[in-house]
Amino acid sequence: MKIALLNEFSQAWKNDIVLRELKDVVEPMGHTVYNTAMAKPLVAQDVPEAYTEENPRLTYLHLGIQACLLLNSGAADFIVTGCGTGQGAMMALNAFPGVVCGYCIEPSDAYLFLQINNGNALSIPYAKGFGWGAELNIHTIFEKAFGSPKGMGYPNEPGRKESQNRNAALLNEMKAAAGKPVLEGLKAIDPALVKGALTQRFLDCFYEGCKCDELRAFVEEMAK
Repeated sequence: MKIALLNEFSQAWKNDIVLRELKDVVEPMGHTVYNTAMAKPLVAQDVPEAYTEENPRLTYLHLGIQACLLLNSGAADFIVTGCGTGQGAMMALNAFPGVVCGYCIEPSDAYLFLQINNGNALSIPYAKGFGWGAELNIHTIFEKAFGSPKGMGYPNEPGRKESQNRNAALLNEMKAAAGKPVLEGLKAIDPALVKGALTQRFLDCFYEGCKCDELRAFVEEMAK
């Protein structure tokens, strides 16, 4: 599985912590981690001078665009993301078809979301409640998220798995029917916002694994 780690500017300094715990859990399982997250700000304060072409300012809006492109192109199989509360990132990701993002505060959230809702993204709060022992919490979140096949259902009772898998599939169909097709939706977004999401880290991951010629052509044009 190809797992992409995304985070925005306010929590950039925690990227090293999350990346370390994620790799420690999933690499022994044979998964590959791509760190497409924002780099650490150059200064402590959020001022324009801290952000350059090499270190662009990403918000949770950009994370939604990145997740949409990575998942719908096949460049990534799963997204781990978050912001201060985790709520903005979750909403931004869920705005797009092909992305099903759950809100994850503690390990049982990760396990139940993936077993019942069979999603492909998790959003974690990296400021709210991120105190003493936070690295232990996210480590266990990743163990529960990736330690067993998803979509198995919960509780383990006859008929539950089939019902839950059916509803998860219907949710994807409902999102596709209620919204615009992926490429049409991306083209309707402010081009400056889309272009801002195309950081070098993101592009490295996208181009390496992209399986969709139409999305590749779109990204190539926007990245010029």
